[in-house]
Amino acid sequence: MMEKMKFSTMVSLLLLFCLPMRTRAQDSLAIIPKPTHIQEKAGYFNYPEQAEVYASIDFHESAELLRAHPYIDFGEVHKLKSTKKLPGQGIFLLKADADDNLPKNAYRLVVDTDKIVVTAHEYQALLYGIATLEQIALTQSNGRLVPAVFIEDEPQFTYRGLMLDVSRHFYPLSFLKRYIDLMALYKLNTLHWHLTDGAGWRLEIKKFPELTSKAAWRSYPSWKDWWNNGRKYLDMGDPNAYGGFYTQEEARELVAYAASKGINIIPEIEMPGHSEEVLAVYPNLSCSGEPYKNAEFCIGNHETFTFLEGVLQEVLEIFPSTYIHIGGDEADKTAWKNCAKCQKVIKENNLENEEELQSYAIKKIETFLNDNGRKLIGWDEILEGGIAPEATVMSWRGEEAGIEAANAGHDVIMTPGGYLYFDSYQTNPIGQPEAIGGFLPIEKVYNYNPLSAAIAEDKRGHILGVQANVWTEYISTQEHVDYMVFPRALALAEVAWTSPDQKDWPDFQHRLQKHYLLMQRLGINYYRPAYDVRISTSFDAENKKNIVSITSEQDNPVIRYTTDGTEPDAMSTLYAEPFTLVNTATVKAAIFKDSVRFGNVQTFTADIHKGIGKKILYNNPWNEKYPAKFDSTLLNGQYGGVSYGDGEWQGFLGDFDVTLDFERREELHQVRLRFMQIAGPGVYIPSNVKLLASDDGKHFRELQTVVNDVPVTDSSLRFKTFRFDLKGRAARYIRIIGKNEMKGFLFTDEIVVY
Repeated sequence: MMEKMKFSTMVSLLLLFCLPMRTRAQDSLAIIPKPTHIQEKAGYFNYPEQAEVYASIDFHESAELLRAHPYIDFGEVHKLKSTKKLPGQGIFLLKADADDNLPKNAYRLVVDTDKIVVTAHEYQALLYGIATLEQIALTQSNGRLVPAVFIEDEPQFTYRGLMLDVSRHFYPLSFLKRYIDLMALYKLNTLHWHLTDGAGWRLEIKKFPELTSKAAWRSYPSWKDWWNNGRKYLDMGDPNAYGGFYTQEEARELVAYAASKGINIIPEIEMPGHSEEVLAVYPNLSCSGEPYKNAEFCIGNHETFTFLEGVLQEVLEIFPSTYIHIGGDEADKTAWKNCAKCQKVIKENNLENEEELQSYAIKKIETFLNDNGRKLIGWDEILEGGIAPEATVMSWRGEEAGIEAANAGHDVIMTPGGYLYFDSYQTNPIGQPEAIGGFLPIEKVYNYNPLSAAIAEDKRGHILGVQANVWTEYISTQEHVDYMVFPRALALAEVAWTSPDQKDWPDFQHRLQKHYLLMQRLGINYYRPAYDVRISTSFDAENKKNIVSITSEQDNPVIRYTTDGTEPDAMSTLYAEPFTLVNTATVKAAIFKDSVRFGNVQTFTADIHKGIGKKILYNNPWNEKYPAKFDSTLLNGQYGGVSYGDGEWQGFLGDFDVTLDFERREELHQVRLRFMQIAGPGVYIPSNVKLLASDDGKHFRELQTVVNDVPVTDSSLRFKTFRFDLKGRAARYIRIIGKNEMKGFLFTDEIVVY
């Protein structure tokens, strides 16, 4: 009996010590962006039913922001005249002493069993501490318990932005406020508000009422339908009018709301291009003088600048932002070349070309903004023809323009499309809502580093920060905005806030798991990580073998696979690390949980074929924008993924036309190659592919032609493999011609020969 009691006592003691540790492990902190310094301690602070909140006099009003916290309920905020001796319990918002070595833009958060203390020098930094507290509550299984912790934290960049395009689709003020709330929760501090574009003008300008009575309303709700059916505008009140606008009162309300959350709003008023909506209602400002003819303002017309300055004057009265964004991108200069007024300005001002004419216009607008105490910011096209003296550049067409501008001494916001355009697909496009194209998974966002090695050491301070852009051509609802932005915005937040030497993708992915709980609690329609795995190979040319990798969007998934073409099951080989294949094999893989398969079985043929490394002649060269691996691309044993921009897909304008040289007659059994189609950005499959053979490289005989059966009207991502069964025919040369009838791009990744 005594032995049983001793054993029972030992078990009880073990449970007593183990349970708190287990709870602690489950409730460890998972803050995003990752703090500069964090040290977790033993114990918890338990939010009481009614908390006592104390604040330094400077932060007394700021304490009201705590009322948004889901577990902090309090009455009157107690003012603290001194921080020398604090009450024993409560929640404290303290202004740092002058001799406190805490950086000016940093906060300190200290949690123990009796107190929560947030310390900062400035209001903005205090908000970061409050955001961290709210994040902790929303990511814990029991939000009332705050793990004891010491945090000191500051941002890497001063500019941490997110852009929302409200021209292509209009969203209500309530949604924008929620957007701002979520930005603040992840310490983003700038909302770039894209208010005007061809698809609709969205801000009330009292001096020019037709901007909102007609230019704000278009003929189709769907941007795609509007774009393909005349691009017309309708009067407000027309039964078919789609659009909307924000009154100046609403815009001021949003500016004030954002400021209370520590967020600055930068308005964007597009010029000189992307202005179809303006020129439809004020055609006198275009080169033609007619509606629906031009998208660019007439630079040679003095009325253009009277109009733009009139608009900007009202914009300045609404938005206190130092920066005003003027667009400046994608201006078609054709009309200027044929416009007598524009050519006169070029001649009178000794300008060399239309690029310098655009620069002339940008500089005039910059002078106006500078005279009114503001600064100009624009897309990287403002570099063309000479940049305005004090302008700040948003580098979107890659990083090169930003690097050039920074090295020239201009301030830069990095926002390259390949890393920070959230209108791109975030997973395999098959089965996803239609998007503009591209492929931007969250891991690629996370791994972006805005500080390129090509920026001179003494110029790196000109990189003010980063911004992700949400263009909304295909994003018509608030729920869809959520889906495209989250969780990628969390990766953006860490890129913007956390030093690169502290970033770590596996660690971020692990912390991200708790933020799915946060997003569920807040009702965010975020993108759920796919269960389907991705199989890829890296071909070792020297040793003639494939190294196979299997990846997943899931955190620590159980992946099982086969290499003999059979379907994997719960007893198949467990994937632990990349493995090697020395012969062609069909790999199949899937995720399993508790012996049940989740997602689809993915199949990949890892080829080791006789075409690898052979000579190839391009009868029609690849397009310079999509060279992939140049002349080794199509015979290197490597395959592209779901994006034509991944460096493995080679792009062609015109027909695809190549010749392979095997250097001797070879017995050929099969030739195959695949093409991609994603119609949105103009990528199509050839209408047919023809295979020809020759023994001398001059005289070719046609062997087979395979016709494409994928409709060009299919807007989803499609792949088509063209397969030629040759039954042992011999030839030294083969020529492959893909007919490009759509005049768009053709993309292929590998020619497989057996």
